[in-house]
Amino acid sequence: MTTAVQEPSRTARISIDRRWNTPIGVAIALVVAYLLLVIAAGPQAQDQFINALTIGGVYALIALGYTMVYGIIELINFSHGEIFMVGSFVCWWLLTTLGFSGAITDPLVLIPVLVLTFVVSMAVMGVVGVVIERLAYRPLRNAPRLAPLITAIGVSFILQNLVFVGISNSIVTIPQIIPNPELHIGPINIRLINLFVIVLAVSLMFALQMFISRTKLGRAMRSTAIDREAAQIMGVNVNSTIALTFFIGSALAGAAGVVQGLYFGVTVFNIGFQNGLKAFTAAVLGGIGNITGAAIGGFVIGFIEVLASAFGYGRWSEAAVFATLVLVLVFRPTGILGQQLADRA
Repeated sequence: MTTAVQEPSRTARISIDRRWNTPIGVAIALVVAYLLLVIAAGPQAQDQFINALTIGGVYALIALGYTMVYGIIELINFSHGEIFMVGSFVCWWLLTTLGFSGAITDPLVLIPVLVLTFVVSMAVMGVVGVVIERLAYRPLRNAPRLAPLITAIGVSFILQNLVFVGISNSIVTIPQIIPNPELHIGPINIRLINLFVIVLAVSLMFALQMFISRTKLGRAMRSTAIDREAAQIMGVNVNSTIALTFFIGSALAGAAGVVQGLYFGVTVFNIGFQNGLKAFTAAVLGGIGNITGAAIGGFVIGFIEVLASAFGYGRWSEAAVFATLVLVLVFRPTGILGQQLADRA
């Protein structure tokens, strides 16, 4: 059995960097971030740390869709941010249709409503992602790279304008149904909504890792990312696998849209551009095509934004994010974790 050198044109991967499956590296990064926040914010460091984790979790969920799509068909899906935006509007529509306007104090009502909101939003956005792939991207799969890239930008504008014209051209208020008492867990004081967002984001990332690494469909996704033609010869339905990738990535963006609505309480038709751009930056920062890298990149951007605000440079937070990206790409072009290349037998 021999190992062939990977061609430069086939470097994209849906991969999990196994060196980071242990929490050691992540724990070190979190400790460093917390110490920086202590220096910048003093007694408020704990609150800033929790806010950074919460915001980073939203970016990470969106970034996973970017990195999955690029990993399997090498397409930068610029419409992904708008899928996140539409997901927040699905959350708003569902909660207002059910008649909720404020916090639900009864857990027996709150839990089913939350489950229903996430299931509906994720399912709807997953289907939207599959439809976009089937109608806009699949016919251009073998076209020059510029064609699907321009198409992705066009789909982004279509989704944005559909919401602008059909729903609202201004800020929409989403019912914040989760009560927000302060919880005391040992020395940690954390709001319930922050704890919910962090636990949900980490749980979805872990579930995605397990799906890709342990299931037959996950192996089909990884094999398609490595070599589409070889995977097809071995019996993998490439079209179905790519559609599944779009469904999962779009569903995660839909979940991020729900989190956006429940945490911030508002959404607007153009929110997808800004958050989508930051999430794409997170995917590149962590290593495009690397699932773990995308998640870590999202949290890194969350901490950079909070650190900039803590040091009194909130207006420069976005500049700090992209300056960090430039530095990483200059000194490590493949991102923090890099693109994991698989050997061919």
